[in-house]
Amino acid sequence: MSGLFGDPLAFLSDLILKLPALLVAVTVHELAHALVADRLGDPTPRRLGRITLNPLPHIDPLGALAFVLAGFGWAKPVPVNPQNLRHPIRDMACVAAAGPLSNFAAAFVALVAVRLLGRVGGAFPFVAEPLGGVLFWVYVFNLALGIFNLIPLPPLDGGHFLPYLLPRGAAGALHGLERYGMLLLLALVFTGAIQWILGPVFRWASQFMITLAQLIV
Repeated sequence: MSGLFGDPLAFLSDLILKLPALLVAVTVHELAHALVADRLGDPTPRRLGRITLNPLPHIDPLGALAFVLAGFGWAKPVPVNPQNLRHPIRDMACVAAAGPLSNFAAAFVALVAVRLLGRVGGAFPFVAEPLGGVLFWVYVFNLALGIFNLIPLPPLDGGHFLPYLLPRGAAGALHGLERYGMLLLLALVFTGAIQWILGPVFRWASQFMITLAQLIV
């Protein structure tokens, strides 16, 4: 909000680069959930039109508005019926894990594309500069969204697939947080505590990806 009222032109210019990147990150994340659920036996996402690269079915209008005004938002969750899955507990964990994993893959592809563009973009500066800006935000948003969803709090993906990896007692305690998960999450976001938790993880993961990308490009 401060950017919007402080320097509207800079805010809008930034938004033009960020919005396409946000749509890519959200679409990749939700499409991954839908594809894995469909592959594991649940036709619900396909029936509801969620197996698509069109971002519109995945966007929550309020979540998109929150992103524009407050800098964070949310997408429309992919409905999954566990009863249709062959192994409900294990398969739901796989569906949940697919979202963050797809974001990490998309972030790495975007990072490699940014480095390639840096090598050849000098010949087309008017195209390379805005495209590089969008790709940079595709990298940032996908990496951030993937890490954010690893937080072991329902309704985030980490709250759904991490219990499958934990001992039964710890998993039970995590499931007990479901009724308070959203409140705890909002408290972390609005108090700024989320930055202290995710900031170091983001920097470590970013450095790791940059090191890998340097081996390729």
